[in-house]
This record gives sequence, structure tokens and C-alpha cells, in this order.
Amino acid sequence: MTGGPTPHTAREFDIIVFGTTGYVGELIARYLAEHAPRGTKVGLAGRSETKLAATRKRLPARAHDWPLVVADSSSPASLDAMVARTRVICTTVGPYLKYGESLVVAAANAGTDYVDLTGEVPFVHYSIEKAHDSAVANGARIVHSCGFDSVPSDLGAYLLYRKISDDDAGTMTDTTLILKSFRGGASGGTVDSMRVIAEEAKDAETRRLLLNPQALSGTPGNTPRPSMSSQPSDIAIMSAKKVDPSLRGTLAPFFMASYNSRIVRRSDALLDHAYGPDFRYAETMAVGSIPGLSTLAAGAVGVGIGTFLGAMSFGPTRKLLDRLLPKPGEGPSEKSREKGSFVTQTYTTTTTGRRYRSEMRAQGDPGYKATAMMIAESALALALERDRLPNLTGVLTPAAAMGDVLVERLRDAGCTLEAVELT
Repeated sequence: MTGGPTPHTAREFDIIVFGTTGYVGELIARYLAEHAPRGTKVGLAGRSETKLAATRKRLPARAHDWPLVVADSSSPASLDAMVARTRVICTTVGPYLKYGESLVVAAANAGTDYVDLTGEVPFVHYSIEKAHDSAVANGARIVHSCGFDSVPSDLGAYLLYRKISDDDAGTMTDTTLILKSFRGGASGGTVDSMRVIAEEAKDAETRRLLLNPQALSGTPGNTPRPSMSSQPSDIAIMSAKKVDPSLRGTLAPFFMASYNSRIVRRSDALLDHAYGPDFRYAETMAVGSIPGLSTLAAGAVGVGIGTFLGAMSFGPTRKLLDRLLPKPGEGPSEKSREKGSFVTQTYTTTTTGRRYRSEMRAQGDPGYKATAMMIAESALALALERDRLPNLTGVLTPAAAMGDVLVERLRDAGCTLEAVELT
């Protein structure tokens, strides 16, 4: 762009929500209408002005004069024009491997901060390769995974790091997130991303990337290639007592561990490996504390995950799943969204032998209401609190890009986020 990006102070909008006519996009716009500070300038973007106008009518009255922005992921020129008008672009248009590549590059080139909900390792790797250097040069923060994937994981480890540093208790060693409770459903967008990844995984190079525990920890042109044994398995069945002596039973694999763990490791890399040279990270799911029963349940979960992934990559069974699973743009009723909740706990032992636990909990369906809150607060942090953010630009993570600012905003929004030493 001639003369460089437009300064943030001269932008027409603080935030543009791209994909407003989609199910989650509308939830984000609604959250902003209800919670953004007065004076926040918001635009609603999508392919169809008619559909945007219909969506706007369903939003609270405050949003009824928000401008509409027509843009299409298949039109790079429209994306360039859109990102040049705003401080932050908040996008729900996925699968990101299919629809997100041009937008992330446009944002980096325009010096526009960016947030999304991706859970796709190949897309974030593409973003690092194609957008990191230009984002750094233009002062943009490209922040992936600002929803249930992967804010609880990322901030769970970050809270431990901050508490341990404050206590001068050494650095982190084996660290494990446990999904203690989850009430909600899989989003249609997440399922659609899984369909795309299942197709991409047929390529040998993509499979190697997906299996690499440090796939997202590198810089452009420099993806680390450690052995798979350098970090815990993403599908391990684990004794809870090995995570922390206070725990009982057996822990099952957590379905999103293979993505969330890479985001947490990228945060560590972006923070100059502040979590420690012995930092190892895993994610699991609680299935009960009774030894025998929890072991059987954990084994069943492990088999179920393997069966599901295999079915997604096999044509006939995938067609059956396509009829049963939620489609993009679909979601639960407001009543169901309100009933949802989640709790994650992350345990670690430091190099001095001290034990710590962090916890994040929130009300609302994790994949919908809670996710809309998390990405909206991320967008607001980038748009309105730039002077308080860490001095990092490029392709970032929630913890590295926003750190304490995001923790504070989520607490103010009603989330529990805390870290304590265990005795």
C-alpha cells in the first residue's frame, strides 16, 4: 500500500465483525452491542448487504445504526478495502483453510489487528509463513484461536507462569490441563473445519505438520522438527495421580489437545521460552475419580476419538456423519446456550518442587456463548487498550498478544481465572 498502512487513529471503525450473518458472528455482534463501551465504533461485514441488514434488525437497538460493510473472502480487493477501515478485524468466516488465507494476509499488510476462532494447525502455520513478517513490519497483531479453542488452554498456562514468577518459585516442568466439566455442543463451524483438515491430512507433508508437537513454535521458513516424544502424546490415557498427587482416577484424551497444545507452546516460544526449559504440556479430560470405572471410560473416549477421526477421513462414513453433525451456521437455542458451562484446571510442578494449579470457568455454551464473549473481549482489548498490551507484533497467541489485559477483561466479563499454590 502506497505510503504505508493508515494510522490506527485515522480508522473509521474500532472493530469490524466479518461473518456477522453467520450463527457465531451474530452472537459476537450481539455481545458487542450489549457490552462494548459507549462510543465503540463497530461495523458489520459479510457478502450480502440484504442479509447483513436483516441480521442488524435482530440485534439490540444500539446496533441498528452500525454501518454495513460488503466484503467477500473470494475477492482480495474487497478484503483489502475492509481491513484498511478498521483497527481490528474479527472474523468467523471459516473453515479458515478455505476462506481465511487472503484475509489474514490483507490484515498483516494493512497493519490491522486480527482475531479469529480457528482450530486448524495448517492454517496457523500458513499464517506464520505468509503473514508474520509483514505483520511485524506494519505493527499488526494477528491473534488466532480467541474462543474456547484456545483461550482456556493458553491463559491456563499463562496464569501459572505469572504466579510462579511472582513467587520466585522456579519455572514450569510437566504441565497438564484437565477439562473438568463441559456442558454444551460441538459447533457447526468446528465440525466443518474438521472436514477440511481430514481432507488436507491425506497429503504426507500436512500429516507431518499435524503430528509435529512444535508445528506452530517457529518463525517463517523455520518450523522446528522435534521428535514426537519430546512432548506428551495428544491421545494419552493418563493416571490423574501423575498429574498431581491430590487427584485420583484416570484421565481421558481431550479431543482438541492436538491443536490447543501447539498454541500453548507457541505462546512459550513467543515469550522467549519463559515457561522454562523443562516445560512439557498435555491436555486431558476428567471422566471420574473411581479407578476402575474411570480407566474404562478413558479407554472408551480414546477409542471413540480414533474412530471418529477415521470416520471423518473415509468417504462413506463421512457422508453419514455429515447428515448427523451440525452444519456451519447452525447452533443451539438461547435457552440451551445459557445452560452451558465449562471448567478447566491446569496443574504444574516447578523446578523447585512447588505445585500450582490454575483454573478457568465460565457460564454459557463453550462453543457459542462463551466463545462469543472471549473473541469479542479479545477484539475490544486490541482496539481500545493498545497502550497496555505487550510490545509484540506478528502472528501471535491470546496470551502473548494480550496477556494480563485479556485476563482482566475476561474476569470483568464474569469468568473465573485464578492461579494458586497447592500444599
